[in-house]
Amino acid sequence: MMPVTQIHSGSSSFDLSDAASYRRWREQKLEQAPKTITDLIVEVADAENLSAAEHDALLARCRRSNMAIYMNRKRDPGKNVARLVGRQFGLKNLDANWLADDEGVSQITVSSNSTRQGFIPYTNRPIKWHTDGYYNPPERQIRAMVLHCVQSAAEGGENRLMDHEMAYLLLRDASPDLARALFTPDAMTIPERVDEDGVARAAQTGPVFSIDEDGALHMRYTARTRSIEWKQDKTTLAAVSLLEKLLSSDSPYIYHARLEPGMGLLCNNVLHDRAGFNDNASHPRLLQRARFYERIAGT
Repeated sequence: MMPVTQIHSGSSSFDLSDAASYRRWREQKLEQAPKTITDLIVEVADAENLSAAEHDALLARCRRSNMAIYMNRKRDPGKNVARLVGRQFGLKNLDANWLADDEGVSQITVSSNSTRQGFIPYTNRPIKWHTDGYYNPPERQIRAMVLHCVQSAAEGGENRLMDHEMAYLLLRDASPDLARALFTPDAMTIPERVDEDGVARAAQTGPVFSIDEDGALHMRYTARTRSIEWKQDKTTLAAVSLLEKLLSSDSPYIYHARLEPGMGLLCNNVLHDRAGFNDNASHPRLLQRARFYERIAGT
């Protein structure tokens, strides 16, 4: 069973000039890290109406590792499970992107629509490591997400998951200078996206790591090699290379999960990827995705 002590973090824990605070936080973080994916899973009767004990169990895991996975026993849930799960954790402000439905929830499935086919989540192709909304402007930063599985693929579609705080810890342990490089405000630029009407999304330049006003660590990252521009200095490129090596390693802090029907990921926008998959033609893979501007309340 996972220990019950809450990890106390704040801006000083991530301040590269405050070694003492970092050491205390680091010790707690490593001590309480989940050993396997099963440490993150909580079985619930009805994800849309969690009991106090179920809520507390999910929150405890999010406090330690910024993520939890629920297994919903309720059959035939509605199309807004992801949004309703989020609401129970103080997540209200949805990033209602233009491909989402009227409720602001994205129905992620392979699409024959030519517009959606231009975006990898709506295909069966693998998706590299990333945090959601890395291309958003600062005022629309994605801090939390719920990904609910309605139907899994016939084969494939697994996710790898890594707490972004743990990625920061391992990077800082390896080289504080390289970690510092990823805090610079011009570390990563996502070029503008242009469609037939002109500029659909302006270029976004910003850091990989940043600290929110409440002291929480936020990460903005994609392992894509196209449609991304890294700051062209030796330290930043070395930091990116080290992060890529970390994410391609067999680190015990990288967890492997395949969401089956009724399962869902609740997280503070942790690092994740997706394997390619093959669908059952009559039961295609379908996930509900709700992305929020707040962090999970109590983390």
